Amino acid sequence: MRIRTRRTAAVGITLLTAVALLPSSGAGAAPRDARPSDGGLHATIRYTEYGIPHILAEDYENLGFGTGWAQAADQVCTLADGYLTVRGERSRHFGPDASPGGALSSATTNLGSDQYFRGVREAGTVEKLLDRPAPAGPGLRTKELMRGFAAGYNAWLKQNRITDPACAKADWVRPITALDVARQGFAVQVLGGQGRAIDGITAAAPPATSGDDRAPDPRRTAKAARELFSAQNADMGSNAVAFSGKTTANGRGLLLGNPHYPWQGGRRFWQSQQTIPGELNVSGGSLLGTSVVNIGFNGDVAWSHTVATGVTLNLHQLTLDPADPTTYLVDGKRHKMTQRTVTVPVKDGAPVTRTQWWTRYGPVVTGLGPQLPLPWSSTTAYALNDPNAANLRGSDTDLGFGTARSTEDVLKALRTTQGLPWVNTVAADRRGHSLLSQSQVLPRITDDLARRCSTALGKVTYPASGIAVLDGSRDACALGSDKDAVQPGIFGPSKMPTLKDAPYAENSNDSAWLTNADKPLTGYERIFGTIGTQRSMRTRGAVEDVSAMAAKGGLTVRDLQQQQFANRVPAADLAAEDAAKACAALPGGTATGSDGKTVDVSGACRVLARWDHRMDTGSRGALLFDRFWRKVTAAVPNAQLWKVPFSAADPVRTPNTLDTAQPGFRTALADAVTELTAADIALDAPLRENQYVVRGRKRIPVSGGTESLGVWNKVEAQWDPARGYTEVVHGSSHIQAVGWSDGRCPEARTLLTYSQSSDPLSPHYSDQTKLYAKERWVTSRFCEKDILGDPALKVVRVHERR
Repeated sequence: MRIRTRRTAAVGITLLTAVALLPSSGAGAAPRDARPSDGGLHATIRYTEYGIPHILAEDYENLGFGTGWAQAADQVCTLADGYLTVRGERSRHFGPDASPGGALSSATTNLGSDQYFRGVREAGTVEKLLDRPAPAGPGLRTKELMRGFAAGYNAWLKQNRITDPACAKADWVRPITALDVARQGFAVQVLGGQGRAIDGITAAAPPATSGDDRAPDPRRTAKAARELFSAQNADMGSNAVAFSGKTTANGRGLLLGNPHYPWQGGRRFWQSQQTIPGELNVSGGSLLGTSVVNIGFNGDVAWSHTVATGVTLNLHQLTLDPADPTTYLVDGKRHKMTQRTVTVPVKDGAPVTRTQWWTRYGPVVTGLGPQLPLPWSSTTAYALNDPNAANLRGSDTDLGFGTARSTEDVLKALRTTQGLPWVNTVAADRRGHSLLSQSQVLPRITDDLARRCSTALGKVTYPASGIAVLDGSRDACALGSDKDAVQPGIFGPSKMPTLKDAPYAENSNDSAWLTNADKPLTGYERIFGTIGTQRSMRTRGAVEDVSAMAAKGGLTVRDLQQQQFANRVPAADLAAEDAAKACAALPGGTATGSDGKTVDVSGACRVLARWDHRMDTGSRGALLFDRFWRKVTAAVPNAQLWKVPFSAADPVRTPNTLDTAQPGFRTALADAVTELTAADIALDAPLRENQYVVRGRKRIPVSGGTESLGVWNKVEAQWDPARGYTEVVHGSSHIQAVGWSDGRCPEARTLLTYSQSSDPLSPHYSDQTKLYAKERWVTSRFCEKDILGDPALKVVRVHERR
C-alpha cells in the first residue's frame, strides 16, 4: 500500500504540473483549485476541436471518473438506454413488445431482453466474475476504472441538465453503479454467443407432449448456420492493415483502421485521449459505456480490430431421460436441469414470469434466430456453450494495448489477459513491426474433437459454418483445457493464428488465411475460420490494394488516407464492362423483369459503360450498378455467377468473368432499371443525390459502397422504394491512419464518421460527419504542445460534489 501511495503522489505532482501549463485566463483557463477541497474524485478535461476530450487524471479511478463524465456529456441518452437494458427494465418503461434496438443483444422484444438480463442479474453472474482473481477475472485497474466511470456519469447527471430530446425528461435516466458498468461490459463480451441466442434461451420450454420428437433438418440447418455466421450478413465488420517498416518511407510502421459499426445506438464509438502522467497515455475510440480505449494508438503503437471468423459458441446435443425432458444423461447418469425463473415488470400490465433452463454446458436454447431452429423434443435438447460468459477480461486487454511500447507488447497483452471475444487484432509500431493475431476466446473445439464427438447435425454444421454440435451424453466429449489458457475450455495463446513482421498484414472479416497473400496462414482449427476457400469481394479488393501499396513502397500516412477514400469497386472491375457489353447486345435493347414485363434497358447499357467504377459522391452509374449487383448476386448462385471458378491457387483473382448468359443477369438488369424509374431516379444520377445522412434537416452526401461491392469505405443505407437510399445506418466509423516520425509525437489522422454526440443540440452532432462527407481528416492532438496549441481549447475541471 505504501508503494502505491508513493506512486500516486508522484503522479499527482506530474498532473499538477501539466495543469499548471494550461492557459491562465480566458475561456480555456484551468480552474485554480487543482483538486476539490472535499477530496472527491476529479479529473481535468481539455477539449480540442470537434469536441474531442483529452482526459487528465492522477490514477485509474479518477481517469474513469473523467471518462464517465465526458461520455455522459456527449451520449447520456444512449448510455442510459444501455443501462436500462442490462438492468432488465425495458418492459417497465417501453412495454414488452417494442424492440430493444439490438445494440446489446439479438433479442427481438423488450420482454425477451429483460428476461435474459434479469436472469443474469438475479444469478449474480457478473458479481462472480468480478470476484475472480486476475488473470481469470478482471484486474484492479479495470475495477477502479469501472468505479470511477459510474461516479463520473452520476456526477454529470447531478450537475447538468439533459438537452437531448431523446431522454430530456425521461424517468428512466438514473444514477448507475460500477456493477451496471460491468454488466454492460458483460453484454458486449457475449454478443457473439449468448447474446445472439437470447430469444432461443428465454423461450425454451419442455415439450408439451412426450410424443413431440421433432428434429432439425441437417442440410437446412447447415445452410442457415453458414448464412448466420457469414460476414456478408453481419451487423459489424471492419478493415485494417498494418504495414511494416520494409514498405514505408522512414522504416517505421503504419496502421490504417476502418471499423464498420452501426451509426446509431449503443455500438457507436466515442473518441478521447486518456492520460495518467507516467503511467498511461492513449488516444482512440471506445465503444459507448466502455471506460477504456478499445482501438487507438499511443506514442509507440497503433492497433485496430476486425470482427473475426472464429465461432464463439458451440452446442451440446443432450440426450434426455425418456420420463423427464428436463433431465439429461451423461455417461448414463441423470442430471437435472437448473431452473432460472425470472419475473419482469411490464408497463400497463401484469408482471410476466418465465423459466429458463440451464445445464452444465450452459442454457438450453431452441434456436439461433428464427432461421436456425433447434427444437426441444422429448428425446433431445440443445445447450449453448459460450466461454465469453465467463470472460470479463476485455478491458484488461485494452489497458495492455494502451501501455504497450511495441507489437510484441500487444501480443504479450493478448497472451496474458486472453480477453477479446470476437475480434482480430492488427497492429504496427514505431520500430517498423507489423502484427495480426486472431487471439479470441473460443470454445476449445479441435477438429479431432469434432470428428470424434459431432452428432449427425454437427457433422454438417461444423464444416459448413464452424458451429460444433457435440454429443452431450458423453463425458469424453468435454472441451478439455490448454495449459496456457487462463480459463478452462478455451484455446490457449499458442493455438492462435498469428503473423508477425510481414510487409503487410490485412483483414477484412475473412479468416486469417490471406492475412498476407504471399504468406498464407494455415494449420489452425476449423472453428477459427476456413482455409483455401473463396474470399469475400471486400477481402479480394483489399488484398489487391494493400499488396500493391506494399510493393510500391515508400508509404506514408497520406497513402493510408488515400486508400480509405479510394472508393474503388472491385466487383465493378470484375463485372461492369462485361455487363455493359452484354446489355448492349440484348435484342431491341430490352430485358424481361421478374414481373414478366419488358423493360427498355438501353439507357442502362450506356451508363454502365461510362461509369468510373467508383463510389464517389459524383460518380454517375454507381447507384445503378449497386442495385443491379444486389439483384444479380441474389438471383444467381455464386457457383454459376462466374465463368472462371474459384481456385485456391489464385484466391485474389478468382472467381472472375461474369457469366452474362445466366437468365438472372437479364432479369436483374431489368429489375434495377424498373426500381430506379419507380423511385424517379435517373439512371445516371450522381451518387450524392441518393446516399446521404440527414442532420438538422440538411442532407450530407457520403461516398462509399455496400458489402457485396467490395468497397473498402463501406456504408450501408436504408432503401426506400419511393425515394431510393436515405439514411446511412452502418459502415465506416472510427477511422484512424497512424504512423511515426523521428519525434515523440505520433503522426495520426482520425475521423469519427457520425460525430461525437448524438444530441442534435450539440455542436458536435454533425461536425465530423461533414468532414467525412468531404473526405477530410482530423489531425490528432496527442502531445501536450499540440493540445495546448489548439486555439479552440476548452478546459473543464470536473469533480464530485458531496
